[in-house]
Amino acid sequence: MPKVKPHRSTPSLDMTPMVDLAFLLVTFFMLTTKFAPEEPVQVDMPKSHANFRLPDTDILTLTVSKDGKVFFGLDGQGTRQTLLANMGNAKGIKFTQEQAKRFAVLPSFGLPIGQLQKYLDMDAEERKAITQPGIPTDSLNNELSDWILYSRLSNPKIRIAIKGDNDTDFPVINKVIETLKSQDVNRFNLITNLIAEPNSEPEK
Repeated sequence: MPKVKPHRSTPSLDMTPMVDLAFLLVTFFMLTTKFAPEEPVQVDMPKSHANFRLPDTDILTLTVSKDGKVFFGLDGQGTRQTLLANMGNAKGIKFTQEQAKRFAVLPSFGLPIGQLQKYLDMDAEERKAITQPGIPTDSLNNELSDWILYSRLSNPKIRIAIKGDNDTDFPVINKVIETLKSQDVNRFNLITNLIAEPNSEPEK
C-alpha cells in the first residue's frame, strides 16, 4: 500500500504589526530628536573628568574661538526676542518684527550690535558666508557685558556657561570671566569634553 504524503504548506508570517511598529518608532524619533544647530564657529573643547550635565533649557553660552572671538548664544525664542528688544532700546536701534523672528532662531552670533540688522536681513546662505568678528569686549565698548545684563533681565533663571577652545589664550577667557564678574555673576560653568574613566577592575 503506497504511503500517503502529508500536504505541506509554506509557513507565512504576518509582517503588518512589524511595519506598524517600525513606523511608530520612526515617528517617535522624528518628533523627539533635537538636532544640534549649526554654530558659526567650531571649538575643540578641553577635556576633564567632570561629569556634571547642564540642563537643556535656560542656558546662556559664551563661546570663545581659538583666535579669541567671543560668540553669544541663548536658548528660548521668547527670551531672545525680549532680549533683542531690550538691547535695541538701550542702544537706540529699532529691530523689525521679521528681524526679531530671525534672531529668535539663530544658534549663536558674534557681531557688534550695529551690524546685527544687516546680518539679520541676509538669507541663511549669506549669513554662513560672513566671517563674524566676535562681540566687542573692550573696556571702552564692552557689548558682551550689555548682552549678559539684558539676558538676565529677560530671564532671571538662566545659567551661564563658557565654551572655550583648547588653544584659546587664557587672557581672553579671563576677560570673559571679568565681564561676568562685573555683572555680579560669580557662578558659571565651563563646558568640556568628558574623559572616560579607566576601568578599575583588574584584568582576569
